[in-house]
Amino acid sequence: MTPSVPDPLKADPADVLRAALWMLGAVVSFSAMAVGGRFVSFELDTFEIMMYRSVIGLLLVVAVARAAGAWRHIDARRPGVHLVRNVFHFTGQNLWFYAITMIPLAQVFALEFTSPLWVLILSPLVLGEKLTRVRVLAACLGFIGILIVARPSPDTLNIGTLAAMGAAIGFAGSILATKVLTRGTTLTCILFWMTLSQSLFGLICSGIDGDIALPSAASLPWLVVIASGGLMAHFCLTTALSIAPATLVSPVDFARLPLIAVIGLLFYDEAINLFVILGAAVIFGANYLNLWSETRKGRPGVARTR
Repeated sequence: MTPSVPDPLKADPADVLRAALWMLGAVVSFSAMAVGGRFVSFELDTFEIMMYRSVIGLLLVVAVARAAGAWRHIDARRPGVHLVRNVFHFTGQNLWFYAITMIPLAQVFALEFTSPLWVLILSPLVLGEKLTRVRVLAACLGFIGILIVARPSPDTLNIGTLAAMGAAIGFAGSILATKVLTRGTTLTCILFWMTLSQSLFGLICSGIDGDIALPSAASLPWLVVIASGGLMAHFCLTTALSIAPATLVSPVDFARLPLIAVIGLLFYDEAINLFVILGAAVIFGANYLNLWSETRKGRPGVARTR
């Protein structure tokens, strides 16, 4: 049976406002992660950031699961899918943390918006879903948006841009695996295995050179912000989607771009690039077109985990 999806035209304005406020919580959380990642990158490499972030996240997940009585929902089924999901996520998140140290924050966020487009391109191969005309159109528009943001040339295409693009693909792989896992696996279980496995990944990768840096007293609070920000962003996003239709909620997520652009301008002296804003708008339009089409068919969206 196809799950029912709320009709955007029948949504209660009060519910839409509540959902928008939850989405703003996700926007702030994602932005705080970027600021925290930029701050701690001056003394920790990306593997060390991921290790400390995951360890703190694991402690938070365990504490919340025990307090909420959700510990019984954690099981060891489907280890292969969990492994694939977390390898993609670990890779994407490392590339994301690297990208925010190399290129303007707004450009990283703009390219990150392409993750859903990579999902719809890869879904036929991974999930056996059909590649419809709307999906093809959305993918083409998204590619145009990428060209506007990146403006590939010997002068503009650099390792930071490529890392941000790679992060988007990594997140897409994580989303696809999450789609498979959510067919019978709880969010608590997914987050537990994510934080546990990525703590181990981070420990192995950061310790391969025999030198793991300890965070300073100044960096430790930012690591807590990074860890809690990822979990809080997902909680806010999931709550918003449970209150109002995705077609009404998702536009608020686009507020991340102007917010991070202003943060980059005020704190890092990063000029606001109109090409990045325009390209991101095209990418968002492509995502929204596909989301609107899928919602009309009665297919609910799947939230991201970061």
